[in-house]
Parts: sequence; C-alpha cells; structure tokens
Amino acid sequence: MRIVVAPDSFKECLSAQQVASAIARGWRNAAPEDEIVEIPLADGGEGTTVALTEALGGQLHTVAVTGPLGERIEARFGLANNNETAVIEVAEASGLHCVPAGARDALRATSRGTGDLILAALKHRPKTLIMGLGGSATTDGGAGILQALGARLLDNQGEQIGPGGAGLARLAKADLEPAIRRLNGIQLIVACDVTNPLLGPEGAAAVFGPQKGANEDDVRQLDANLAHFSRLVKAQGLDIASFPGSGAAGGIGGTVKGILGARLQPGIELVMEAVKLEQHIRNADLVITAEGAIDAQSAFGKTPAGVSRLAQACGVPVIGLCGKLGAELAPLHSVGLTAAFSITPAPITLTEAYGRAEANLEKSSEQLARLSHSLSRR
Repeated sequence: MRIVVAPDSFKECLSAQQVASAIARGWRNAAPEDEIVEIPLADGGEGTTVALTEALGGQLHTVAVTGPLGERIEARFGLANNNETAVIEVAEASGLHCVPAGARDALRATSRGTGDLILAALKHRPKTLIMGLGGSATTDGGAGILQALGARLLDNQGEQIGPGGAGLARLAKADLEPAIRRLNGIQLIVACDVTNPLLGPEGAAAVFGPQKGANEDDVRQLDANLAHFSRLVKAQGLDIASFPGSGAAGGIGGTVKGILGARLQPGIELVMEAVKLEQHIRNADLVITAEGAIDAQSAFGKTPAGVSRLAQACGVPVIGLCGKLGAELAPLHSVGLTAAFSITPAPITLTEAYGRAEANLEKSSEQLARLSHSLSRR
C-alpha cells in the first residue's frame, strides 16, 4: 500500500513534522513493506513558516523580536526563490504558545513582534510576502504590527498608545501612511484559516478572546476597542471590519487586508498547493490526516477539511486522527473524510494527553495499519 500522511500540528504539543513521523512509525511497525510519504501541513497557523519554506526549497532565518507581552523572543521567517519570496507567521512572534497558560493577557498582548518579523524579512527585498494567521495570543487588531512598521497610533496627548487591545481605547489619531509605504510594491498574500468578522458575537474578541485569557468583561472591552479602531480608520476611507476573515488572529486579518492591501487566501489551500499534495494523493491508497481536535468546526478552513476535499476529488479514502474528537462530524464527512478516531485510549488530564500524544499517535497508526491490511486480504 501507498500511504500519504498529511497532518497539521497538535497545537502547543507536537509540530506537524512530529505528528507525521509518529504516524509513519506506527504504520511501519505493522506494515514495514508499505510506502509512506510524510507531508507535514499547516493552515496558516503554527508551522506554516516551516511547511511552506521547506516546500519551496528555501531557508529559515532566526531573529530577535518583541514577544506578545513585551519580552524579547526568537522567531523564524523563511526565504525562498532567491529571496523573492518571504514567509512569516503570526504564531512565531505573537503566538499563544509563546505565553504560559497562567500568564495569558488578552488585553495587553501585542502583535508588534509580527511587525518586527515583517521588517526583518523586508531587509531581503522580497517581491512576495506570504503571511500565516492563526495561533495568536493577541486581540489588538494588528495595531502592534502597524506600529512596528512605522505607523503613528496616537492618543490625545500625541503619544503612541500602549500595547494590546487595551491600548486601542486611547487611540485618537492614526497616521498609517508609513506602514503602508513599507509594503509598496510587495505582493502580500495572507493565509487565513477562519472567516470570523472583526466585531460582534462571532468576532475576534468574543470567539477567540477567552482562549487568550479574556474574561467576560475583557471580551466586552476588547470588542468595544476594536470597534473604536474600526471607526477611526473608516473615517480615512479604510475598511477593516466588513469582510470574512477580518477577525482572524485577533483582528490582524482586518488590518492586513483593509490597511496593508493583502489578499486573504485559505491557508490550507495555499500550503497544499505549495507542497504539491494533489500529486502525492493521486497515487495513494489511503490518506491519513491529523490535528489536535477534529470536530464540526474543522470543516471550515482547517487542515482535515482541506485534505479531505482534495482526497475526495482524487477518489482516495481519508482517515483523521486527533486528540479530541467532536460529536458532530457530518460536515467533515460531507467534504470527504471517511472516518476519524481519537488517539486517547482512556480519560486522562490535558497534561497527560500532551505528554502521551506522540506515543498514542504511533499506537493508533499501528492499529489502523493492522486493520487496513486485514481487510485488504479478505
């Protein structure tokens, strides 16, 4: 059999490459004669830089940037095609995984480090900048990015506003031209895995704020501050709130498209095209995809859905593996997922699940291989 292993990362647990390797090892334990092709994926979130840079035959570079809470951290960007293509992701510089669970602060977390990363990439004069959204710790509407790129976001005293979504409350004037000029002549393509709007009950603060440390009062404040930011830039003829994906990465989606002129594209489609996944799937007998959680929401722009659609078009069955399996999978089945299974063998704590994830992936894959070969011999 020829097996294509095309997983996403298990966020805050395993990289996509680690997930793919564990699945491949497990399958080989039961069927060493099978051909296994490992193709780590990403949907715009954590791992997009590595997946795309490697797929394009490029190189990774590490620089010091501003972390979500103002600390200095190291983050990577990629360069490919003789430096004509640069690849960055929000998760590298402003990611939720950069902040310990107990220290998460949705009000204060800034996207400035992502702006630092953009500046580092721009020094190499790329013609195209690919930017992955997802996995952010921030809800500042991309204000930190704009500030890093030279925008002047000022309060009533003419001082730069403070960091994070909380800082937007003091915003009185926005001089955005310096940031816009930084990207003149550069094609900005943004890999976006969600369609949430910037504001309201389905917006950046309400839907994603709680996982970034926001309580109910914080969510209300963040939503109001983002609305204030939106109104102020709208007075300059710019729209950061009315389109799908404007709420991605705490509102960064709205800013990169509405102010910086980016083209938003489903992240998984962009990555699958870059790694030429369709060519591999057409010659496969089975595809295995994986993500930390597989549920009804996975059908909307996530890796399992993208892989399933592509496999369905090629007439190849797809198995999904995950740590957490949702109750409603009909939306995923409708786009081509054959079946999905949790790798967790018994009720355990989240900490235990993270610690055993690699071993559980390997065991589950081995059992799938045994079942598949048993059925093929009938």
